[in-house]
Amino acid sequence: MASFLSSHGLLLIAVLIYSLQFTLAAKLDKSVFPYHAGPLLSGNIPVNLVWYGKFTPEQRRIMSDFIASLSNPTPEQPSVASWLRLTDKFYHAATFPVSLNLSLGAEVLDENYSLGKSLTSAQLYELAKKGGEDLVLNVLLTAADVTVEEFCRGRCGTHALGTGPVSGKKNSNSKFNYIWVGNSETQCAGLCAWPFHEAANGPKTPPLKAPNGDIGLDGMVINVASLMAGTVTNPFGNGFYQGPKDAPLEAATACPGVFGKGASPGFAGTLLTDSNTGASYNANGINGRKFLLPALMDPETANCATLV
Repeated sequence: MASFLSSHGLLLIAVLIYSLQFTLAAKLDKSVFPYHAGPLLSGNIPVNLVWYGKFTPEQRRIMSDFIASLSNPTPEQPSVASWLRLTDKFYHAATFPVSLNLSLGAEVLDENYSLGKSLTSAQLYELAKKGGEDLVLNVLLTAADVTVEEFCRGRCGTHALGTGPVSGKKNSNSKFNYIWVGNSETQCAGLCAWPFHEAANGPKTPPLKAPNGDIGLDGMVINVASLMAGTVTNPFGNGFYQGPKDAPLEAATACPGVFGKGASPGFAGTLLTDSNTGASYNANGINGRKFLLPALMDPETANCATLV
């Protein structure tokens, strides 16, 4: 029987509770970000997108362009590719060669809600398998009208490891990483799509303009990026993290609410501004895309590293 390991990378709602976030960051500044001796993600790994529910073609292009940008440096800097390269320090700290290449793989559409509009964690695993079950990273994205167990109450997304027999193949075992993120625009944008929506907790500062004009999808990009950084640096639950194994602070979640230098409660940091749209961003992608991506922990200094 197929099985799944419970997530070791929750993107907690607490990430956006400002009274907590900078207390955590201050503590991290005084300690070493621990390495637990396990492997990091390596090799040429396709990132497959599984779309559950109704998404527009433009919404799908926003996410697919972000994924494709991970391995495609752009002339305009800083870039999405340079953001991913911030994880190189984890490999250096673990004395592993930097051999990771993430590329856009297949896209799977489940627009008819095959498992309904209310999902359990176990069902997330079943849906994530649709992207493939062997040496892949599957990103499951649920639409704004889909409710998920603990979504908006305890998490904005999660990453986990899927294991078990490959569907339809005898004597064949699978092992793949997967990420789930929900579209929070109509359910909890103030928690999971900040800073593009007024925060549900903490200072009520004006929201930033989303770089691709879609609060839900631009928020999903932030959460996918955060969980991807956790997947890369803690793929099997024994890589880099701080705190308890079942509720760890990982590469991005250890820097909650930080997107640019000078970040403080209610302030995402000093960012770049698109002169044409007025949108805030910190990373350039392919096809002229712009994205806002989270700061990542520097494991050598225990400080949050930003692109700008």
